[in-house]
Amino acid sequence: MAVPSNLTAVITAVTVAICSVYVLASKRGKKGDLKSEKLTENKRKGKGVVGAIGNTPLIRINSLSDATGCEILAKAEFLNPGGSVKDRVAVKIIEEALDSGKLSRGGVVTEGSAGSTAISLATVAPAYGCKCHVVIPDDAAIEKSQILEALGATVERVRPVSITHKDHFVNIARRRAAEANKLAQQHKYEKDASNTNHTNGYLSENEKQNEVITGEYKGGFFADQFENLANYRAHYEGTGPEIWEQTGGKLHAFVAAAGTGGTVAGVSRFLKEKDPGIKCFLVDPPGSGLYNKVKRGVMYTREEAEGKRLKNPFDTVTEGIGINRLTENFKMAQLDGAFRGTDIQAVEMSRFLLKNDGLFIGSSSAMNCVGAVRVAKLLGPGHTIVTILCDSGMRHLSKFCNPEYLSQHGLTPSAKALEFLDCK
Repeated sequence: MAVPSNLTAVITAVTVAICSVYVLASKRGKKGDLKSEKLTENKRKGKGVVGAIGNTPLIRINSLSDATGCEILAKAEFLNPGGSVKDRVAVKIIEEALDSGKLSRGGVVTEGSAGSTAISLATVAPAYGCKCHVVIPDDAAIEKSQILEALGATVERVRPVSITHKDHFVNIARRRAAEANKLAQQHKYEKDASNTNHTNGYLSENEKQNEVITGEYKGGFFADQFENLANYRAHYEGTGPEIWEQTGGKLHAFVAAAGTGGTVAGVSRFLKEKDPGIKCFLVDPPGSGLYNKVKRGVMYTREEAEGKRLKNPFDTVTEGIGINRLTENFKMAQLDGAFRGTDIQAVEMSRFLLKNDGLFIGSSSAMNCVGAVRVAKLLGPGHTIVTILCDSGMRHLSKFCNPEYLSQHGLTPSAKALEFLDCK
């Protein structure tokens, strides 16, 4: 029996529609619901050490959560291959420099760092065929220099001075990159001249020996973690999305200290874009002017206000956080407020977490947890607060984790619970 042409058209249309729905469903089944599709699906899927960086666990800090009535969660960044949150930054800086042509494979990456960024650069640079030269203040924990040297980096320890001084460790690192580039240019010029002589038949025996040395002069690149916005982008594209995913977007606040400002800037901006209601806070150590900048719009420290500036603006037991200038990275931060933290609070917090949670953390991580409790007290019970565990206590053995050193500075911990933060 013949099928009417109009019925055939209807059947065809229905069949096409069903097939289309099936195809779309199949695609969605493979990709997952668009709303729940992971933001970090597009993260680097590399192999080796670089591919292992990021996607760190978000853990509940039981003792602080139970004490405050809030869910206090922390990104365990000490589980990155290089042992800190700075692994993310090191990869981003090097990859962007290679992509832009500012760094060549075989070149040397230079940086002025109190330790963590330097260690991360020294860890990942070989994966990109690069070398690493680090300038570090000589009052930083000695084990950081030892780790750097063990990783194959060239380490230059210098006395701590103001950032305005030409011999500040950051400024020296910048010069070292410029010197490497100058040497590379000079070598290129001499090689070109040598090739010309060779063409003209005038290559001397000494020049023949020098001609063999190739690949030794690839130039330098100053990582510039304080001003290089690759730092901010590492957290905006990585850390922030991971926090959003791991909490299912159900968080009320984020808090962290700032050194370069990259972490607090990248995470705060990403979270605010996802949900403007998420509160983001800074916790600032002694000797830093960022607290006053956030609270009052003026960059100065308590010591400056009292007319007794410390011999070193970063004269604090905490390392890698606190600064007295606005970096390009910190300028990207979107903050709702700030808290002051003290050295003794950081020390007490580290001992409290070790005793009650088995968390062996460094000084900046401890300060971040001080900030998390402060936020919990401000918001009240029932809120979810996220912070960062930047690194472990393993690279803080000679100072922050050294009872003798702490005693000499009047920082011997004695708290039984959280009374150092007015918590029972």
